[in-house]
Amino acid sequence: MAAVRKIIEVNRNKILSPSLLSFRRGIAYKLFVGGLSFYTTENALSEAFSNYGQVIEAKIVTDRVSDRSKGFGFVTFASQDEAENAIEDMKGKTLNGRVIFVDYAKPNINTRGEIPIARGPPEPTSTPDT
Repeated sequence: MAAVRKIIEVNRNKILSPSLLSFRRGIAYKLFVGGLSFYTTENALSEAFSNYGQVIEAKIVTDRVSDRSKGFGFVTFASQDEAENAIEDMKGKTLNGRVIFVDYAKPNINTRGEIPIARGPPEPTSTPDT
């Protein structure tokens, strides 16, 4: 709950959507881990964070074409306390020769429920002649 209180304190003047508050209510707490070495494996990531509690999942994001790591990933913990301890202790530490950044993962908010597809520039809009 401390993390939710921090969000509310920081964003008092802003309108918070319910989805921003509900993403941490579940039984799992997902952390974003940035600055990973391209040689870091999911097993190594899970092992590095397992010192702070039960790691449910460790996932490294890879490029679809080259199947190479994009240099970031996600670690999911079973409890909020374990996740907060991991953030405090692992932020700024070195993993496989690279300094990593750790914070709560932001929820994937897709307002219209559509998959974004890039298909080039938008069609030119016609303006009425005046």
